[in-house]
Amino acid sequence: QVQLVESGGGLVQTGDSLRLSCAASERSFSTYTMGWFRQAPGKEREFVAAVARSGGTYYADSVKGRFTISRDNPKNTVYLQMNTLKADDTAVYYCAAGSKPWRIVTTSDAYDYWGQGTQVTVSS
Repeated sequence: QVQLVESGGGLVQTGDSLRLSCAASERSFSTYTMGWFRQAPGKEREFVAAVARSGGTYYADSVKGRFTISRDNPKNTVYLQMNTLKADDTAVYYCAAGSKPWRIVTTSDAYDYWGQGTQVTVSS
């Protein structure tokens, strides 16, 4: 059982930056694909970004060029650097870990473990 703990959320203004972190409990962290999802009030949870075991990345169109996902395997941690934040980025952000095929990485089905979420609020 992998436990994931997100941190780094908060209240920022439009145009600001924020870095989210997700610490995993497992030493097998390096074997998982790691993803970030978000859920805004009244909306479905949506894919944000993913990083493969190899380090390859994939982003939702809405965040491409503004967000960067990265992983530090020795620290069992995945990061989401968020720049040029917009009001539409306001959501609870969830970290996830999975071992399913990369081709479904944008779907919740690709992930076996989820964190509790961290709130990001972007004020305009």
